[in-house]
Amino acid sequence: MYPLRFLSIPMLVVAAMAGPVYWALPVGLSLARSLGIVVGWAGCGLLLASLLLMLRESRLAQGLGGLERMYRWHHWVGMAAYVLLLAHPLFLALDAWPDNRLLAWQTLSPFGQGWPVWLGWLSLLLLMAGLAVTFEKRIPYRTWRWLHVGLGLAVLFGLLHLVLLGIDEPVWPILGLAAFFLGWRIVREDFGLAARPYTVQAVRPVAEGMVEISLKPLADAFKVKPGQFALVAFFAGPTFRGCGEFHPFTVSAVGADGEIRFGVKALGDCTRKIQSIEPGVMARVHGAFGDFLAERPAVPQLWVAGGIGITPFLSLLRAGPVNQQTVLLYLYRAEADAAFLPELQALAENDPKLSLQAVASGQTVPDLNTLLPDAPSLAHHECYLCGPPGMVAGLRKALKDRGIAPRHIHFENFEFR
Repeated sequence: MYPLRFLSIPMLVVAAMAGPVYWALPVGLSLARSLGIVVGWAGCGLLLASLLLMLRESRLAQGLGGLERMYRWHHWVGMAAYVLLLAHPLFLALDAWPDNRLLAWQTLSPFGQGWPVWLGWLSLLLLMAGLAVTFEKRIPYRTWRWLHVGLGLAVLFGLLHLVLLGIDEPVWPILGLAAFFLGWRIVREDFGLAARPYTVQAVRPVAEGMVEISLKPLADAFKVKPGQFALVAFFAGPTFRGCGEFHPFTVSAVGADGEIRFGVKALGDCTRKIQSIEPGVMARVHGAFGDFLAERPAVPQLWVAGGIGITPFLSLLRAGPVNQQTVLLYLYRAEADAAFLPELQALAENDPKLSLQAVASGQTVPDLNTLLPDAPSLAHHECYLCGPPGMVAGLRKALKDRGIAPRHIHFENFEFR
């Protein structure tokens, strides 16, 4: 990743936090009250940055280092904002504590106070609820998504809290930006205004609980490179119920006339429904995103795929032979789960620079140390990983133990909760 792209999000976060703090920097107040004001405004700035980082726009993602990186920062910045905003009333109460403990309690308690204070506490409670569902993976995606909207409402309520307190500047510009980011996300992305219409042309099973879907554009096709992913929503057909919500799927092939293919594995409620999808079903596609396989240097490479993680590598191989010596380690539980294996074997036989190692690991976690090449064999290699988060984490550790620097380890998890 280029240095400017690496620093883009930290610089954005610092600017969003520093701007309001600089405007409201207190002078001549006690330390506790000054801290209460500073952390409150810093939290507002971080919330605004968090809203920007939740936008799913391909150009924005390209400039900020990728959609997955944006989402990681979105979570971290949102949590930091919550901590600062929670500290805001505590510091204000601390200012009154030495002289008047009753006043300190009244500063914290919403009871007996007006709408400005009630809105401030409502904002904090919504933030707490939104962050709580972020860590709960068992909630269905659609329910999680609408509960997560509470974070956006928390931002609006928090800013209205300041307006009702008589603080107009710079609240109105921040409130306008927050409303714009929320509206952009809901209208363009959640409701699919930015997505392009496609229709399901063909469906074929490629493994147990996994299908490959061919989509044909009904208008101008979006630009996509092998190895990228897109956000796709499938709607109801004659017998297919549909789920209508956007999920990330990796492009498994880019065909002529804008045709694209996706591999979809049954991992949740929506993806299980998609296993029974039929030709003619309407879909909308938004993207493309991801660049962890782009700009690969002309040095030997190690690719490691786990399960559905084979799709970005397959997409690249279908586009043509590799340009450098490449070892593809493909891990799957059993032969029934080995999607695209015959095709991968045929590609490896016809490409002298590609070496395929297909391993059935069974139901237990495989011993990565016995599967990976030793340290001397990996010297001067670039390593690309795609698969379940646990597998990727284990691979990163094993590669680091072999002396591979983090800058030579590239991965994508597709975790957007």
